[in-house]
Amino acid sequence: MNETRKWILHRVSAIILAPLFVWFYFSLISLVEKDYQEAIYFFENSLFKILAITLFFIGFLHIKLSLSEIFEDYIHNKKIKDVANLLALIFSIIIPLITLILLIYKI
Repeated sequence: MNETRKWILHRVSAIILAPLFVWFYFSLISLVEKDYQEAIYFFENSLFKILAITLFFIGFLHIKLSLSEIFEDYIHNKKIKDVANLLALIFSIIIPLITLILLIYKI
């Protein structure tokens, strides 16, 4: 990927993540005052699911972009750098998919 596109994508993902993390933080804090049934209703709400899935997918995209920059700067062996980038890509896809499955099917 072009370095300029990476930089722009990294900044856009950070701008999207900032309000999502604020929402997620205050939503979880608000659950302290609620009883069990209200908390269950909160987690079953479709708005929560959509925003949580968005948070995880964009968050892991942001993490993958950040890690690839770190790997470019600090790992000088090309083979190790390629393996590290591949593992970061795999984990940035697998972990949000597992989260998606857990949110949808309530396992």
